Amino acid sequence: MKSSLFHLLAFASISFFVVFFSTFPVTTHFSITHSNHLQVVSHISLPPEIPPTDPPSPSPSPSPSPYEPTAVFSVLSYGAVGDGEADDTSAFKMAWDIACSQTQSVILVAPAGYRFIVHSTIFTGPCQTGLIFQVKIDGTIMAPDGPRSWPKYSDKRQWLVFYNVTGMTMQGDGVVDGRGHKWWELPCKPQKFHFQAIHGTKVAPPPCDSPVAIRFFMSSNLTVQGFKVHNSPQFHFRFDQCRNVVVRKLDINSPALSPNTDGIHIENTNNFILQSSLISNGDDCVSIGAGSYNVHIQNITCSSGHGISIGSLGSRNSKACVSNITVSDCFIHQSQNGVRIKTWQGGYGSVSQVKFHNIWMEGVRNPVIIDQYYCLSGNCSNQTSGVYIHDVSYSKIRGTYDVRSPPMHLACSDSVPCRDLKLSDIVLVPGAADGRVGEKNPFCWNAYGANQTLIVPPVSCLMGGSPDLIMDLKDDLC
Repeated sequence: MKSSLFHLLAFASISFFVVFFSTFPVTTHFSITHSNHLQVVSHISLPPEIPPTDPPSPSPSPSPSPYEPTAVFSVLSYGAVGDGEADDTSAFKMAWDIACSQTQSVILVAPAGYRFIVHSTIFTGPCQTGLIFQVKIDGTIMAPDGPRSWPKYSDKRQWLVFYNVTGMTMQGDGVVDGRGHKWWELPCKPQKFHFQAIHGTKVAPPPCDSPVAIRFFMSSNLTVQGFKVHNSPQFHFRFDQCRNVVVRKLDINSPALSPNTDGIHIENTNNFILQSSLISNGDDCVSIGAGSYNVHIQNITCSSGHGISIGSLGSRNSKACVSNITVSDCFIHQSQNGVRIKTWQGGYGSVSQVKFHNIWMEGVRNPVIIDQYYCLSGNCSNQTSGVYIHDVSYSKIRGTYDVRSPPMHLACSDSVPCRDLKLSDIVLVPGAADGRVGEKNPFCWNAYGANQTLIVPPVSCLMGGSPDLIMDLKDDLC
């Protein structure tokens, strides 16, 4: 399956609309079990070609009743041109602010046949209590074309921001185009750094700000579904300090070598559901950051990137707490990693109650990986503290892997061993092109747990019993 398949699978029409409502909060399958997590910082027997039908999920947001009075606002009425060249930012912002202040149901329209240039903007809530706010976009929203087109005093770390919004549904068949190609070519980007490393000049790259395409910050009761986000300069989506979120049926796409283009990143976010989406990109398909809990990921197809990751956690000796994470019924294709937990040395906190279940791998280099020695520069010193990883299960994980790496790599901290790792019904074999030439055995370091069924290949390096912890964890746990 090549990346072109993702284009063929993408939704054909170009319409995109956003519905806001605060009287119908999204309900989730989760209950909040933690009180203080804020941090600094179907069964698959063959790989599916498209995500199968949605599993039971929270009820969709209602459409405005035909009997309710509805005011219609067009961005064209506020000065938008939509020719792909004029700056339409002010028109979008004005239409948003006016519609958000209404006490009746509102439809904000960006008509079909237009290409709207929108610069870095914050769309601020909350809107009026009880308001149903629908934004219908039938055209395309585009970012400025690269760093030189970015206004000098605009924030280069984010593009479209939704702040303090409650009860919002963003959905449709339209396109949000981040136009990231010129950002990826900046000399500070990781691929430039890797090139220098190959030629013996391994120096950490300088700071490099690039905008996240769509960011939700301090928002709740959200549903995001159905549209396309392509070519973000950095992350395609980022959710910070959000709760009660449902994301589904998205098409996220950027080239395999586009740096730092995580599909969806969440941080300090809880009660989060991600379902039935196609993600093809150059970095983590999904990344789960510190302070996140009650996260359910199901029915996701990931291609060409770095797989589904918890982390990285514990950078700059920080505390990281992540718990109650479920990843199930996913297909990971031609990716650097499959399912991964990555932490820096020197951090503390814990990762617990994690389940990876029913995942098909095809041509994945590192299908199952715990890396507690994560280091971008390749020159990180050993430290005596680490994030405590425990109660992690891997079940019904099958498929093929690239023999350049072992199919399972469980590298746990020297001072804080991983414990209670549970492996069952895992069958990973070399890809057809590899045969069994150069096949590597699973690797373990300071990893404790149990093989609950026959595993292929056998993971004889996993140690039984309970480890002696070198460091006292009582003050470091979450």
